[in-house]
Amino acid sequence: MSIAIAEIFYSIQGESTYAGLPCAFVRVAGCNLDCSYCDTPAARGHGIRMTMAEIVARLGTFGCHLVEITGGEPLCQPEVPRLCRRLLRLGYRVLLETNGTYPLSLVDRRVVRIMDVKTPSSGMAGHFHMENLALLGPRDQVKFVVADEADFHWSVEFLAAHPLPRGTEVLLSPVSPRLAPRQLAEWILACRMRARLQIQLHKYLDLP
Repeated sequence: MSIAIAEIFYSIQGESTYAGLPCAFVRVAGCNLDCSYCDTPAARGHGIRMTMAEIVARLGTFGCHLVEITGGEPLCQPEVPRLCRRLLRLGYRVLLETNGTYPLSLVDRRVVRIMDVKTPSSGMAGHFHMENLALLGPRDQVKFVVADEADFHWSVEFLAAHPLPRGTEVLLSPVSPRLAPRQLAEWILACRMRARLQIQLHKYLDLP
């Protein structure tokens, strides 16, 4: 069994509630969406096939027990949930970033599932798997990538219409350079929104 991998690397986690921590990343190749603001177009390619043993061995060289599986879209490949379970058994804390178009029921609940809800500016807003919202838990996080004020208000209205399970974190991230982080912060404060602003810390540090 193998998985198509775009890259495996060690860096500072730039997003989510784990921002600022050293983290090992497994970037899976391939994606089923074509977002207008995609910042990892290289991950849309075919990648290199790696066995789970090879992936685990590579992660072991970093000496880091926080791992994020990202893409592309990791759940395009059916072996990824099995990789998550294997890493959990080995004692890793596993984060999975997904675009929300595949059922979260595929993924072990012990995984921290960071799920995008695509906003209108992405061009992919209609592809979200709504049933995923009920599957979220207190360790999970929902992310809205915001390009403009229309995206922001759409996100606010989405959350009002679809309340998240208790404890689920809400993340808002500005599309760089289209939207200044300060502007998004001002909108969050103005509407008293209970959300966390994230600014892709790794980009400010000029890290991968």
